[in-house]
Amino acid sequence: MSLPLDLLMFAALIGAILIGYPVSFTLAGVATLFALAGWATGQFDPGLLGALGQRVFGLMTNQVLTAIPLFVFMGIVLEKSRIAEDLLETAGRLFGPLRGGLGISVVLVGALLAASTGIVGATVVAMGLIALPTMLRNGYDPKLASGIVCTSGTLGQIIPPSTLLIILSDVMSNAYQQAQFREGKFTIDTISVGQIFAAALLPGLTLVGIYILYLLGKAWLNPASAPAMKALDTRPARREIAAAILPPVLLIVAVLGSILGGIATPSEAASVGAIGALLMASARQSKGENRLVFAGAAALGLLAVLIGVHPVRLQRSDAGLVDWLVGGLATVLVLIAAAAIAQALHRTFRGGVLKPVMTSTMSVTAMIFATILTASVFSLVFRGLGGDLRVEEFLANMPGGPQAALLFVMALIFVLGFFLDFVEISVILLPLVAPVLIMMGHDPVWLSILIAINLQTSFLTPPFGFSLFYLRGAAPKEITTGQIYRGVIPFIGLQILGMALIWLWPSVATFLPKLAF
Repeated sequence: MSLPLDLLMFAALIGAILIGYPVSFTLAGVATLFALAGWATGQFDPGLLGALGQRVFGLMTNQVLTAIPLFVFMGIVLEKSRIAEDLLETAGRLFGPLRGGLGISVVLVGALLAASTGIVGATVVAMGLIALPTMLRNGYDPKLASGIVCTSGTLGQIIPPSTLLIILSDVMSNAYQQAQFREGKFTIDTISVGQIFAAALLPGLTLVGIYILYLLGKAWLNPASAPAMKALDTRPARREIAAAILPPVLLIVAVLGSILGGIATPSEAASVGAIGALLMASARQSKGENRLVFAGAAALGLLAVLIGVHPVRLQRSDAGLVDWLVGGLATVLVLIAAAAIAQALHRTFRGGVLKPVMTSTMSVTAMIFATILTASVFSLVFRGLGGDLRVEEFLANMPGGPQAALLFVMALIFVLGFFLDFVEISVILLPLVAPVLIMMGHDPVWLSILIAINLQTSFLTPPFGFSLFYLRGAAPKEITTGQIYRGVIPFIGLQILGMALIWLWPSVATFLPKLAF
């Protein structure tokens, strides 16, 4: 009887990651070793490795994945320019008089930052440095305060736009196409990033509502754990609220609205977000001289409307006077926008913001793509060893049918979330199990959101929850690691409650995609 190399391969991968080897090197190394072992034992055809070049080229030219570095750039610009500080300070003064109000303000700001940055580490660190000390000074239970900060930061994974949803949309779209091919369909449907973004919006807001209800209930049952602010400065004026909240909201509307409205592709919308974030950072770096920033933002908005109403095609032989006037106006708007962008680049470079933003963007993007590329190598070898057939047979023969199979996969993702990153789970496990679940009749869009919330929970689950590590590095010394771990336990339960609600009422996830697409 030959050794089950596919099972040994997966076990070797998990073991190597737990030991601490870098994930991308581990994926490629384990795949290479087991390809050689499979070739030596006659269980693997080395000719399959000839598909690697095509796979790598396909990934590097994927129009969905090219949006990742732009969204990462947008989020890091907003984090480095300290826009989060203004939001937290304003929201804290606004909701402070309410019992539990500081916690609610952190949740709401976390949701707003999630929709504008989408980066968990940046949000958790910012709120850990700004909001956590304020909550402690006002008598909040350290465990509750830590749990609020950790959990609010993870909203960047479920509220679009987020890197998780972009990766998930690509993985689930491929899985959906594989499922249709296996069913013998020749007319293939796909899943777009816009559909996943639309599907995640209401579930993300549902989680925000669950957190707020929990905080209100906690403050009512145990007022000492979440008191109102003891010493409150003057409440923010409407102008202060608008100045802090309106720019991120406009950026969110521009990015998500262009995707959900079908006006722009994800990469084009991400470009809009990157330029918008750059202009916002420029406005913050200025000494009150923002006329060119506002003119540039207005010019870009007018340009988008103008091109939508009257496309500029001056190369046509029948272009008339109106076309040339529109072309001239578009040229002027482009020049104004270019001047504003040039000024923004100059200001952020002089202010010491641009260089760390570029460095962080390159590091995060390289990590994500290295994992995706090497996971493709691992997946190819695993399939060559028959691992995908073993997984399909196991899930298909599970007692309890499709619901039991989905429950098993969700439990497996939850357990793996204790040890692995969301990127690793998405690109290693999901390509193996998602096609089988879709063939069993599960809606791929609804399935994507269930998995997204589950992967979001992986940031909170000890011992390797990244949100816990981020807060540990930013929290005051009086906050212990044990308090952080105990503080997130109720919120992990709330995450499971959120998944249960989406499971019982699928329309929460499927309503907006059906309406928009």
